[in-house]
Amino acid sequence: MPFELDPTMHADLAPLAWLIGRWEGAGVLGYPTIESAHFGQSVEITHDGRPFLEYRSHSWILDESGERAHPAARESGYFRPLADGEVELMLCHPTGIVEMYVGTTKPAQLELRTDGVIRSPEAKAYAAGHRLYGLVNSNLMWAMDMAAMGHPLTSHVSAELKRVG
Repeated sequence: MPFELDPTMHADLAPLAWLIGRWEGAGVLGYPTIESAHFGQSVEITHDGRPFLEYRSHSWILDESGERAHPAARESGYFRPLADGEVELMLCHPTGIVEMYVGTTKPAQLELRTDGVIRSPEAKAYAAGHRLYGLVNSNLMWAMDMAAMGHPLTSHVSAELKRVG
């Protein structure tokens, strides 16, 4: 299904318009400190006419038969386009972590790195992240590397999501 620009969308959002929608799919996660697993994910990216996109994601661990086993990560935040093809992503996690990413956008592609991380005193030791988002064959593909628990930036999670609704 081709993506059509919404006439109520702020003009500054044009480089990010391909992200807008509801996406669902699955991926894989792993890290030196956790066991690898498959997960399901639902992402909703919306706008209200102002120059930012609202982002909400929730995921769940899948059991061996591909059914939901238990809840996993949740994130919410905002994509904000900047000048010269740059973009910010501000994320908040219910685990006591707030991240500010800055990066670049190309047609149907984003690459972002943390510019700042704030952790509550009880949050896990998380230091940095690197995220890639891309539209590939009409699917939202994304991957994240993270530096946490004393490890350098290491592959952590990736998924392929299909536009729904």
